[in-house]
Amino acid sequence: MITYEWLYWLAGAFFAAWSLLSLRDRRFGNAAFWGLLAASFFLGSHLSDLANGGLVLALVAIAGTGRLTRSEPATTGLEERRAFAQTLGNRLFVPALIVPVTAVAGTLLYNYTPLSETGLFEPRRETLILFGVGVVAALIAAMLWLRPPALAPVEEGRRLIDSIGWAAILPQMLAALGAVFALAGVGEIIGGAAGSAIPEGSVFLTVVVFALGMALFTMIMGNAFAAFPVMAAAIGIPLLVETYGGEPAVIGAVGMLAGFCGTLLTPMAANFNIVPAALLELKDQNAVIRQQVGTAIPLWVCNVVIIYVGAFLLWN
Repeated sequence: MITYEWLYWLAGAFFAAWSLLSLRDRRFGNAAFWGLLAASFFLGSHLSDLANGGLVLALVAIAGTGRLTRSEPATTGLEERRAFAQTLGNRLFVPALIVPVTAVAGTLLYNYTPLSETGLFEPRRETLILFGVGVVAALIAAMLWLRPPALAPVEEGRRLIDSIGWAAILPQMLAALGAVFALAGVGEIIGGAAGSAIPEGSVFLTVVVFALGMALFTMIMGNAFAAFPVMAAAIGIPLLVETYGGEPAVIGAVGMLAGFCGTLLTPMAANFNIVPAALLELKDQNAVIRQQVGTAIPLWVCNVVIIYVGAFLLWN
């Protein structure tokens, strides 16, 4: 059976390769950072909580002391890239499209055909595993089609990951922080305050508060996955699901979209908003956020309507 841990091994292999290349170039801070991250992916599920916490603290220490630097591997020049783009045109997007097509088509094929009876994939992890399969398939297709040097994917990946730096693992860190907040009872405190403020029986207002809380907590914490455990424990489960009988799947899925609206509006989502500005060398670090406001607010309003209609009116 192909399990979720196979994806960790795949990601760990790339981080290990970037660590070795950084060590070759005597970028010891980068080598240590990506090496420790590789160790986390390879061994994290087999280590104690204390050992995993030590790895996290070591990563924070390296990033916090400014030990990460940009790498400059040998790559194609601007003119070469323009020539490739003119020659290949939109066909360059084919490898990128292989990933979502494999994930979606593969999931449907696996779940709605006799293939599901084979037990090939870990239950409820099929889409994520097939996403990883799509990445590997896209990489193989690009290598066979474009025939770049053998180390090109690793070198170009290192150039990009070093440009992003520590922000590349910020979502993972913040998602863990959300779980810590939930275990600490933050959701129960917020739920008690919201329950006393929202009039009894006001389903629509409860939906608005839930969606608004998802957006605001995401803006504060920088990640919707970090906000969701808190808001689900505060309002989503006790009020919308248990008290008012809402459909959990709709509340969870569309509630996350409300959180993603907050992602579009915050510099705390560094890898989504600040990193693109840095890679594009924009003078205004918040330029990306300003462009997204016109999308985020109408989308949030639509999320509120979809949660209310989908979770309560259509299912009840």
